[in-house]
Amino acid sequence: MNLMNDVLIVGSGLGGLECGALLAQRGLRVLVLEGSNQPGGCMQSFRRGGMHFDTGLHYVGGLAPGQSMHRAFAQLGLLELPWQRMDEDFDHVIIGGRHFAFHQGYDAFVEGLAQDFPHQREALQCFVRRLQNTTTADMEVCAYDYLAQTFSDELLLNVVSAAAMKTELRRESLPLFNFAHTCSSYIESSWRLKGDGNLLVNKLLDTIREAGGEVLTNSRVVRLVETDGRVTAAVCADGRSYEAGHFISDVHPAVLSQMLEDCPSVRKAFRRRMSSAENTCGMFTVQLIIKPGAMRYFAHNVFVYDKPNVWTMTEENSPVKGVMLSARVPEDGSDMLRQVDILTPMPWHECQRWDDTKVGRRGDAYKAYCTEKAGECIAMAGQYLTGLSEMVEQCYTSTPLTYRDYLGTPQGGAFGIRKDWRTPLLSFHSVTTPLPNLLLTGQSIVLPGIEGVTMTAFETCSKII
Repeated sequence: MNLMNDVLIVGSGLGGLECGALLAQRGLRVLVLEGSNQPGGCMQSFRRGGMHFDTGLHYVGGLAPGQSMHRAFAQLGLLELPWQRMDEDFDHVIIGGRHFAFHQGYDAFVEGLAQDFPHQREALQCFVRRLQNTTTADMEVCAYDYLAQTFSDELLLNVVSAAAMKTELRRESLPLFNFAHTCSSYIESSWRLKGDGNLLVNKLLDTIREAGGEVLTNSRVVRLVETDGRVTAAVCADGRSYEAGHFISDVHPAVLSQMLEDCPSVRKAFRRRMSSAENTCGMFTVQLIIKPGAMRYFAHNVFVYDKPNVWTMTEENSPVKGVMLSARVPEDGSDMLRQVDILTPMPWHECQRWDDTKVGRRGDAYKAYCTEKAGECIAMAGQYLTGLSEMVEQCYTSTPLTYRDYLGTPQGGAFGIRKDWRTPLLSFHSVTTPLPNLLLTGQSIVLPGIEGVTMTAFETCSKII
């Protein structure tokens, strides 16, 4: 099979599907090739115990009119999905035995925390102004150093950082650019999807297909063919080859590097930069089915830490130091929930001992490890959800190995390539490449998360449209 397409997209994560939808809407013939049997990447859902669980979608920020994500989601048709606005106090933080809350809206955010830290009101106002005016210059600013200079109260520094478990809180390397974008849109407004992440995935798939595009699963691209300085075809593992005028990679840069080995215009230095970059930590996830009628739904997230310093989360091994709790919106119209996710950062080296074993064959030691770590997470979550362990009907776990095996993410990194304020030219990527018709998208390029990936998808498409 050898079809000529306007645009061929390698990978169907959020960035790939958003690019496909945007370009298909403009009348371009789009072909998306996905290596696994299910599209969606970290946005996809899976079924266990009669329930649908999300892989990475927990909440989205800035969807209200005039806010950071509204226009993009409107153009993609994603505002039509059943979004549910979260509580005004959308993030709760339990740290050092004390309870704090983040409120939606920048002014409310300041006022809420100023109740606990009245002497830091001016510092909080400076902080939210910086969130609202982040520029690319902040790629070269250390997030931790900025926070330490802004807040004289160390507890407040850690409180405002606590909900940023949505990125890798590395004290020595995290750029302010990433930290600010991780926080800002959620403060504007926070939303959960009533239903699983496949609603979002299927909406983008429908947009592509209705415009005449095609998405093929079980089509793992292993090689890109260069002719006269341009990519002309993508070759799949089974030998199928597809031609196109433009190509977009939505796979991890290290994976793309392998596909470019036979492209003479791509220097080894470029491929080495993509293949040798450090990855962020992964996530250990505990997904619980709660007994019917045992727990009321809570429309906010909860972050629980055992010690006041949240910036040491990935510096040492177990035990668990902090968790994020996220509840699934009840779909039966009641106020009783059935599903709760618990997440905690997990460095690759913690599960690397099982690296060479196959899915489903990691043995009793791996199962025992996951059971023990899940128990630690549930116990820590119990500081907020009293009696949680007695409410659990079923428990499922995943490690960075799971994400690596099912999503093709090297080392199961939850946030793509690690960004470093000290080396921005090496850790932040342009969407362009040495091949003029090959572009990049996805969370490893500039920013992770739904906002970052969406911003990058629009930038990628602007090079074609």
